[in-house]
Amino acid sequence: MTAAEALALLERQGATLAVAESLTGGLVAAAITAVPGASRAFRGSVTAYATDVKRDVLGVDGALLAARGAVDPLVAREMAQGVRRLLGATWGLATTGVAGPDPQDGKEVGTVHVAIAGPWGAWADSPRLSGDRAAIRDATVGAALELLVEAVRGGRKAAGVNARAQDTEQHGGI
Repeated sequence: MTAAEALALLERQGATLAVAESLTGGLVAAAITAVPGASRAFRGSVTAYATDVKRDVLGVDGALLAARGAVDPLVAREMAQGVRRLLGATWGLATTGVAGPDPQDGKEVGTVHVAIAGPWGAWADSPRLSGDRAAIRDATVGAALELLVEAVRGGRKAAGVNARAQDTEQHGGI
């Protein structure tokens, strides 16, 4: 999925997007803003590389960050919800993970979480990626755009996102 396709879908629905990035350091926003006319649907982004920025700017729960670290699917979900609220967008998209070259907070290189928050809920996906730092970051951009398109099309709405989220909180993992 390309950024142009994602933006076209958002625009057709009259929807807007905000992005919160950690692992990708602005690459998702760069891909989106490279598309002419992106401003019709793109509200802006927050590059929240530091944990305190995730907490203080995006509103990620400090206790969650302390317990699980910044590389966690629930953190990604809270980042997506926070940027959506902060920038007043229909959809919030977030990335967090470990691109390497070294593990972080006990998480292996290639551990990635992308999350989406929208009018009917939020969810995160955790693709396991491999390659060097650049390859992992690029693949994360693609995974985030795919998640965005799936959400805007309503892909998981019918499946019951809230039930899945509740199960995740009870049983861990996403």
